[in-house]
Amino acid sequence: MPSSEADLIADRRRLRRKLSFWRVLAVLAAIGAVATLGLVATGRGPGAAVTGQIARVEIDGFIGSDQQRMADLFKRVGESGSVQGVIVSIDSPGGTTTGAEELYRSLRRLAEKKPVVAFVEGTAASGGYIAALGAERIVARETALVGSIGVLFQYPDVSALLQRFGVKVEEIKSSPLKAAPSPFEPTSPEAREALASVVRDTFEWFKGLVGERRSLTPEGLAAVADGRVHSGRQAVALKLVDEVGGEREAQGWLERERKVAKDLPIRTWKPRRDGDGIGLLSAAAFGADLMGLERVGTALRRVEVAERLRLDGLLALWQPVVEK
Repeated sequence: MPSSEADLIADRRRLRRKLSFWRVLAVLAAIGAVATLGLVATGRGPGAAVTGQIARVEIDGFIGSDQQRMADLFKRVGESGSVQGVIVSIDSPGGTTTGAEELYRSLRRLAEKKPVVAFVEGTAASGGYIAALGAERIVARETALVGSIGVLFQYPDVSALLQRFGVKVEEIKSSPLKAAPSPFEPTSPEAREALASVVRDTFEWFKGLVGERRSLTPEGLAAVADGRVHSGRQAVALKLVDEVGGEREAQGWLERERKVAKDLPIRTWKPRRDGDGIGLLSAAAFGADLMGLERVGTALRRVEVAERLRLDGLLALWQPVVEK
């Protein structure tokens, strides 16, 4: 091959390497820009500290028992020098009492550092309302659903079904009330009373929380603590909510009563994802996707979601039943 052609081929290869380098650099720069914008939008990046802001934190859907990520989020919001006030947007039918209690206590700790107002977007029932009680003020839309003050313990009884198919479950336990109730046998009166005692005790705790945080008389508390939900307008009259309105009214209260600067931008803060400390199931699903095993990755993600939604303990949950 003539030297001129060899030189030409070598030049082309060098040019391709340079182009590849700049392409990779451009992609990395674009990723960095998007990440920076995301951090600023969620109040986590350095740009968020340049000017003041109101932090918006969202509590929606079922409230599970593990609320550590939300507790960490509230801690970060409380420690941020740029956050002047907090709006907690709630749209939840409730969930486990332990999860709702953790949200409430995290919000109370946050309220010691920043002014906090809860805004009921759609529903703040049962455990969702427990969380709202952690704020200094509660604003709800007129048609929102609020309340459902009560505690629930549910369990299946499949003993008749097992008996029909000739299946019997043998067990050895240390005492009659151990692992009671069991879905494999009818609940004894002693076990039912033991569970009812726990439900009553937790219900008294819930009512005490409502009475204390909302300054209700015993008569006023009795009127709202029968398990029903109320509209936002009804909840104001019952003193479960302070005013009807939207996010604008919540921000107005922060400006008027807590002297937060006017017209501050509202930034949504989100809990860190598992990707910040990626779990085993998440990593396995991601690896399966990379290898083209879409079904395996999807199955692993379903297992992970099921693990997160696993119920344990008492429920403070509003679940309407439609009679056929």
